Amino acid sequence: MFMVGPIGFVVPWLLTALVALPILWILLRAVPPAPIRRRFPGVALLLGLKDAEAETDKTPWWLLLLRMLAVAAAIIGFAGPILDPEVRTEGSGPLLVVVDGSWADARDWPRRVERAEALVAEAGAEGRPVALVRLTDAPQVVVFQTAEVWAGRAAGLQPQAWAPAMADWLVALPEGRFETVWLSDGLDHPGRADLLSALQGRGTVRVIESPRPLFGLHPAGFQDGKVTLAASRLPAGDPASVEVIARGPDPHGIDRELARATLDFAAGAARAETTLDLPPELRNRLTRFEIEAARTAGAVSLTDDSLKRRKIALIAATPDQEGLQLLSPLHYLRQALEPTAEIIEGSLTDVLLASPDVVVLADVARLTDAEAEATLDWVERGGLLLRFAGPRLAASDVSRFQEDPLMPVRLREGGRSVGGAMSWGDPKALAPFPEGSPFFGLPLPGDVAVRAQVLAQPDPNLSDRTIAALEDGTPLVTRKAVGDGQVVLVHVTANAEWSSLPLSGLFVQMLERLAVSTRAAVPGTAELAGQTWVPQVVLDAYGQATDAGELPGVEGQVLAAAMEAGPTLDLPPGLYAGADRRVALNVVGAETELRPALWPPSVPIEGLEGRAAQALKGAFLTAAAAFLLLDVLAALWVAGRLSGLRRGVAVVALGLVALQPQGARAQDAPMPDDALALEATTAVVLAHVLTGDRRVDDVARAGLTGLGDKLWQRTSIEPALPIGVDIERDELAFFPFLYWPVTADQPTPSPEAYAKLNQFLRTGGMILFDTRDADVAGFGSATPEGQALQRIAAGLDIPPLEPMPPDHVLTRTFYLLQEFPGRHPRGGLWVEAAPLAEEEAPVGMPFRNLNDGVTPVVIGGNDWAAAWAVDDIGAPLLPIGRGMAGERQREIAYRFGINLIMHVLTGNYKSDQVHVPALLERLGQ
Repeated sequence: MFMVGPIGFVVPWLLTALVALPILWILLRAVPPAPIRRRFPGVALLLGLKDAEAETDKTPWWLLLLRMLAVAAAIIGFAGPILDPEVRTEGSGPLLVVVDGSWADARDWPRRVERAEALVAEAGAEGRPVALVRLTDAPQVVVFQTAEVWAGRAAGLQPQAWAPAMADWLVALPEGRFETVWLSDGLDHPGRADLLSALQGRGTVRVIESPRPLFGLHPAGFQDGKVTLAASRLPAGDPASVEVIARGPDPHGIDRELARATLDFAAGAARAETTLDLPPELRNRLTRFEIEAARTAGAVSLTDDSLKRRKIALIAATPDQEGLQLLSPLHYLRQALEPTAEIIEGSLTDVLLASPDVVVLADVARLTDAEAEATLDWVERGGLLLRFAGPRLAASDVSRFQEDPLMPVRLREGGRSVGGAMSWGDPKALAPFPEGSPFFGLPLPGDVAVRAQVLAQPDPNLSDRTIAALEDGTPLVTRKAVGDGQVVLVHVTANAEWSSLPLSGLFVQMLERLAVSTRAAVPGTAELAGQTWVPQVVLDAYGQATDAGELPGVEGQVLAAAMEAGPTLDLPPGLYAGADRRVALNVVGAETELRPALWPPSVPIEGLEGRAAQALKGAFLTAAAAFLLLDVLAALWVAGRLSGLRRGVAVVALGLVALQPQGARAQDAPMPDDALALEATTAVVLAHVLTGDRRVDDVARAGLTGLGDKLWQRTSIEPALPIGVDIERDELAFFPFLYWPVTADQPTPSPEAYAKLNQFLRTGGMILFDTRDADVAGFGSATPEGQALQRIAAGLDIPPLEPMPPDHVLTRTFYLLQEFPGRHPRGGLWVEAAPLAEEEAPVGMPFRNLNDGVTPVVIGGNDWAAAWAVDDIGAPLLPIGRGMAGERQREIAYRFGINLIMHVLTGNYKSDQVHVPALLERLGQ
């Protein structure tokens, strides 16, 4: 590309025409201007006379200059001028395109893919072999191939939710000389400097980075009864604020926003912190925190059991005696549980009403029939019953002859004393915890000794139910499953009367392993070791949670290492479940620091968008047209053709209007009726009613855009972009379908608007009323939106309605459906009621002959626009449901939308299809 300063030219040979401008000046100078015409009667006396000497007048210099500028501007415009073009010398030899591909790349991944594809295409145009590697993959030998081979692969790349293992790629680099273009995520990952040095040793290296800020959300903590939140950013620049959203299931099990907090970054600060005060019931439902509008895994923090404050009921056989705290059977349990749990005390019947997570019975032998029945029902529904032995249990006949449903084993009579003054033996120590026990891997203190215990009967299942034993093999802790819950018996007392176990730190650790208490801190190696942790939920690079599927379990030591170093290819971020608790492995840890990648001065760095090149062809051609217009006006003025100031002003105004850019006419003024009619009738257009709530209107528009995309892809319907209509001002007859999201504060339509709406319904149009409240109520007036719908519908000519029957034509217009979810899955759907059938359906008709015409209204509350909504690149705009089940719910929502539009546009076509067997039979006769 030929360059003149900062301007490059696509067709530089056209600039040679500028050489002819001096010649043009001479020619134009020799041509006189047009003469001024004046009527003078005396000129008739001069007719027939000839002047032997003719002298040519000259064109004014300023007019010549104007014409020269017009010609020069046209020549330069057609030469294709570009301001600040990206000029790069053609390379030679192989090209290696390196992409970090980490979670930090997800914030602008489409642009990274476009840049990688452009690099591959440039290499192909130059005939260079190329290779493309993603550093988050497992290292493999790099092989240079043709650009055609890599073109399709680049489009299919996706970022990963972990950091690249750069040191592992050193052995995979090819030998020989090659050029490298590195699309960096901007973070300083371990091994980056060594990999850069190796690449520089094989050729030049060029780096491409994004200037967009990067945010990372640290795991939530719990301190002084409040949830602590912290986030980091890169770079640490001007003051900024971000919104952190706390998400979790509502009482109906639907994932939604439960709370939010604002993190304020001070100027130059890389970290911001805040607290969130939530009641225990709400805090226990939290599943994740996320930074609003940041679609990366680093901006998401999954929560595990460490944030949940369990409700634990403590019940003893006798009340505590004043002054004898250390002898109380509940004292040591309170000391161990109060920092991390919500303690409930009272009668067993009362505490069960509070739905505790754990019930602890300290030396409680017998329960009443009502208490036993209520407790058994609670355990079967997932509760944990933890029982401690004591003198009362040892002296009773509970679970003596027949196993009690609320005891894990049968017990011997009387108990056993092994270390007291009246016994011959010594106190017994604990045996190492067996593999498969929840206590496996816990270190055994040397000072823990057991002096007395209740013994279990040697039944066949005793060994399977023993999870801790003494050194002589007698059971210390036994457990059995009951329904979805479990019953655990510790064969010693909860105080120090029979053993020193409650005095040791092992006591708290054992309670932790039983998930009786939880610590608001990141679990260490000791807490994770000795168990196999199975992934349940994993995060992708965009922060979306999906089901872990068949991913294998990992050892506790490996998971502990990942908790410190971060997730890897073999250990993706997500939730990992052990025997009795879940642990969250997040991309950004509690101590993670976002450090920028530092590059040596010899490495050129470019922005992800490249240089902002600006084409100037239009500007130069516009200037040439303006100069020519001024030349016309000037020539007319010199020739005296402009009679009066008014005509000149009119010509100048006409010229300015002609040169006015078309985009300047499209202001925020309302669309004229003619323009609306033209836009709405040139193609099928889906419309939504403007509510005045900008967020609701934006979601409605995005939802109809997403539904239109699916119609383009799957049907012969090719809708244009949706239009928002004002029912008070705009004509509705142009649209076959209106989506009406009902808001609580929406005004009642005027009589003129009601007239248009009723005419729209009578002439075949359909309105989908969506109250968007199916998560809290069914169709009706239980919500403000439902009340607003009743108020709006009072003036509409709506026929009788009924719940959608299973054989309605809407269930089969394109897809066969029996459910119609949106963002909410359970809401009902109401349509025009079918007329009463006077005769049975014809033989061979698989469905009732319902609704031959189009139902004028469909009413529901599932928030379909939120499920259909897409962003500018066609990706889902709002999360729906949980994991793959949520994506399945979104797909069914799209299918319902397609059925709806097909029903609007085809009318009774599908209903008439049921008559085909009868028609064929008649034709055959």
